Amino acid sequence: MNPRMLVPIPLLLSCVAAFAQTNTDASTTTYRTPEGELVVHTGQPERHDFGPPPAFAQLARDGTDYISSAEAAAYPPLANDFIYADSNRDGRISKAEYDRWARAR
Repeated sequence: MNPRMLVPIPLLLSCVAAFAQTNTDASTTTYRTPEGELVVHTGQPERHDFGPPPAFAQLARDGTDYISSAEAAAYPPLANDFIYADSNRDGRISKAEYDRWARAR
């Protein structure tokens, strides 16, 4: 290996160390940039307990035999999983699809 190619690696590592400063809090990192300090906070959002899935009829309110994506918004876990619950990908969730999704939840 050419020794001239190894010179940039230590230089690069020293630059990275100079720009990143990890605080004692594991979820916060501070970077020094030409524009000033950049503080990055990481972590998971708080868990929301939405309770058990509502009855199919509560969500299929317009008298149809399916749940549309707009109706699914009334129960956020279903809205989040809409594409998975809609197993035949027809843009709506039938009672059978809803029951299958609710059991798997």
